[in-house]
Amino acid sequence: MTFPSPHLSRRQMLAASAAVVVAFSAASCTQAEGPTPVPAPGGPRPSASDPWRPVAHLTAEKNWLNDPNGLVYHDGTYHAFYQYNPRGNSWGNMSWGHSTSTDLVHWEQQPVAMEASPEEEIFSGCIVMDKNNASGLGSAENPPMVALYTSAYGKNGVLPQGAQAQSVAFSVDNGMTWQKYQGNPVLNLTPTNNNFRDPKITWYEPGRYWVMTTVVADAQVVKLFKSTNLLRWEYLSDFSGVGAQGGLWEVPELLQMDVEDSTAKKWVMLLSINPGGIAGGSGMQYFVGEFDGTRFTAEDAAAPDAPLDESQWLDHGADYYAANSISGAPGDKPVLVGWMGNWDYAQDVPTTPWRGSMAIPRELTLVRGGKRFELRSSIAGVARGTMERAGEVKSKNLTVGSAIKDLGQDFHRRTQLIELDMDLTSAREAGVLLRHSPGSESGLRVSYNKESGTVRVDRSQAGTTNFSPKFSPFHEVALPSPGTKVHLTILLDSSSVEVFAEGGDVALSDTFFPDWDSAASSVFSTGGDTDFTITSRSL
Repeated sequence: MTFPSPHLSRRQMLAASAAVVVAFSAASCTQAEGPTPVPAPGGPRPSASDPWRPVAHLTAEKNWLNDPNGLVYHDGTYHAFYQYNPRGNSWGNMSWGHSTSTDLVHWEQQPVAMEASPEEEIFSGCIVMDKNNASGLGSAENPPMVALYTSAYGKNGVLPQGAQAQSVAFSVDNGMTWQKYQGNPVLNLTPTNNNFRDPKITWYEPGRYWVMTTVVADAQVVKLFKSTNLLRWEYLSDFSGVGAQGGLWEVPELLQMDVEDSTAKKWVMLLSINPGGIAGGSGMQYFVGEFDGTRFTAEDAAAPDAPLDESQWLDHGADYYAANSISGAPGDKPVLVGWMGNWDYAQDVPTTPWRGSMAIPRELTLVRGGKRFELRSSIAGVARGTMERAGEVKSKNLTVGSAIKDLGQDFHRRTQLIELDMDLTSAREAGVLLRHSPGSESGLRVSYNKESGTVRVDRSQAGTTNFSPKFSPFHEVALPSPGTKVHLTILLDSSSVEVFAEGGDVALSDTFFPDWDSAASSVFSTGGDTDFTITSRSL
């Protein structure tokens, strides 16, 4: 959970080696704040009066939304909880919103799960199914969903105002209502800390216990703990001293992953940073290494003073942050949901009555790179299948030489899933121009430069940009193995674009805010000929 910049002054650097105090008492409970009603399912669609509302991405019908929390799959339903302000369209009154889906594309907003009070705001966290009722908060017949979340204390709270500690809530009705554990907080630091937050839990099978990752955000330290019952937590170790250090470390997650085309397994630490990301402002780095049940050790990690491009980044766009995996999701690969926002300008984006959305859920694959292990990203299979079944398909093959070519009325779409193959036979650069007016060269440009081997998203002339001086104009990333040919998967929604190059070797996620009437699509080639094959599915 990130504080926006007006709140940064209340942080104080505390020693990363602070001792752990675990607060625990009998398993009595209190009812969480009452649910806030939401409108009937279906929700609004984008329109001329609400032009930037997503079609294929989770957002709230109204009000502010940021980091995803409590991502869990249970009985055929995906549950996404998230930081939510039920009272306004800017950051504050941090509560847990709740939406559900069966296909990771269409989401139904549910009542607010846990609402902020003057004594306690509900910051980021996670949910697991306690299948064996180890916590004792449910029963063998009806095991509970257990949430670990950060309590951010206000006036008259259990801890001093400004302090943060980890607490438990649970549900025995499939996440529809939540009760707070009477023994909260279950995990605290001594002395109390104002930046101790973001619990995420992983099951460690060799030890038969849960491992929790948390952060002391302003000290750039991940702290690890273990528990057999989700209530009593024992300190394990700290992880620090590597990677990008230019901002707060947040929302850590430790995952064990199979290495593609191998029997080997490695551990991966996902970690958000703000500011200090590769595209400016917020970003997500990761580390690959080993975990022995106590300590995570990164391999081939960048030094803290190394250039940013030596760190490993999950996404090279400006708008991908705080992603974490869906607990219990089907399949053998982690499925992540991230916030499509950047704290450099998130509170200023011109949407109303809502603000903030999630990126498309994506699957991670771990591969052996040229120098070290690397993560690849692709649209989650469930989400991709949903879009492929629903959309109308149009395809075209053409060669363009040093020109811009309108693809025609069939490709005039505000939202679409594009598969694009380009062979830059003699061209220097080629790409697509999206969300532009016919005859205009102003729009969203997604391109590949053969000479530099880079993929670029340029949003500098793609609509409204004057809401913040920090709304960066373009982002680019070099391909691991560049050549004359490139394949791009492009997911274009009403106010966002996600680009996956060469099967997910690199990814760029950016928001933009186009004119409602700008819906044309074109291809372009610079400095020579390019052969294009493009397939578009409407959303």
